[in-house]
Amino acid sequence: MSENTSSDRDAVHEVARAAREAAVTLRALRRSQKDAAVLAIADALDAATDRVVAANAVDVARAVENGTDPAIVDRLTLTPDRLHAIADAARDVAALPDPVGEVVRGYALPNGLDVRQVRVPLGVVGMIYEARPNVTVDAAVLCLKSGNASLLRGSSSAYGTNVVLVEVMREALVAAGLPADAIALVPGTTHESVKHLMTARGLVDVLIPRGGAGLIRSVVEESTVPVIETGVGNCHVYVDAAADLDKAVAILVNAKTQRVSVCNTAETFLVHADVADAFLPRALSALRDKGVTIHGDARMAPYAEAAGIAFAPVTDEDWAAEYYSLDIAAGVVEDLDAALTHIRRWSSGHTEAIVSDSASAIQAFITGVDSAAVMVNASTRFTDGAEFGFGAEIGISTQKLHARGPMGLAELTSTTYVVTGDGHVRG
Repeated sequence: MSENTSSDRDAVHEVARAAREAAVTLRALRRSQKDAAVLAIADALDAATDRVVAANAVDVARAVENGTDPAIVDRLTLTPDRLHAIADAARDVAALPDPVGEVVRGYALPNGLDVRQVRVPLGVVGMIYEARPNVTVDAAVLCLKSGNASLLRGSSSAYGTNVVLVEVMREALVAAGLPADAIALVPGTTHESVKHLMTARGLVDVLIPRGGAGLIRSVVEESTVPVIETGVGNCHVYVDAAADLDKAVAILVNAKTQRVSVCNTAETFLVHADVADAFLPRALSALRDKGVTIHGDARMAPYAEAAGIAFAPVTDEDWAAEYYSLDIAAGVVEDLDAALTHIRRWSSGHTEAIVSDSASAIQAFITGVDSAAVMVNASTRFTDGAEFGFGAEIGISTQKLHARGPMGLAELTSTTYVVTGDGHVRG
């Protein structure tokens, strides 16, 4: 190991140790103390709007100069309105119930012992994420409210923005009487610092990656710290034979175009052959007006030509793609079973939507897909912690252990069994 690598590792581990000390303090806080600190952070962010936006403008300009994909630039950008929305989301978190201390289950044993399973903080939560400075705040306040210290490692593209955001939040923590190290930016802008965070087992309790497939795969495969795996969003919209076509057009257009740079955007739509003639001319015209390009199967091609929408033959790469753009894969299927077979093959396990007025088709769809969220007659864009009433979210888990779907406060806790007796001994 080179001297520089050793120095980088020591710097990361020093920050992690400080966070671990701060986590001891956070674990014992009352709800009122945590809420006051979260509200102080929200107010401090609003007060520092000019400071944050100025730092962000430098990061955005550099990203544009480097030819970064426009969807990624959109994720990177913080306008005053976006920053105020982030601060308001923090206020929403402060208003939510505190999960710490909640009794998940409790019962008395025949021998008189009282058993309670109680929610407790995870400890130190490490976040590794790409070009999303909103995650810096969302993760910090969710961790704080749930009694956890946070170690934040955003991408180098947002480094200047994240430095200022973390400075503002740490200043607010101190003003609220809490240790600044409850929120910390992991030092370094190279992949080496990420590796040192991923191998800080014993200092960091859990890692949560947010970003593209490559980042998530790297963290899952290389980390010695336990990982809650979030996933990419190859989300599907299926328009059933029994669909209300007005609703179907509105849902599809919203799911694809409302914001293309996020993981709950629809990337594929499938339509039942029985309603293709009625649905596709309307849907493709609406998508054309939004500037969408169709990557369609052979049965989709004549409808696309008639609608005058940009079209390309679909490939396996298209079926698997998370586009982050105004592109969508599309196909005509014979029936619900064909749609389910397609989704099971290509889905990333994030969100699938069905548009149908048939109770039996809806139930078959819910049973037949295996994803973190299923939308029934609603846009995939609703798979979101705030939309689910969680306040800000720390990520959307597509795994099946510990947490699945949008992760809010409860998902940032573990449990402890508290067993109370009266001199009980085991015979």
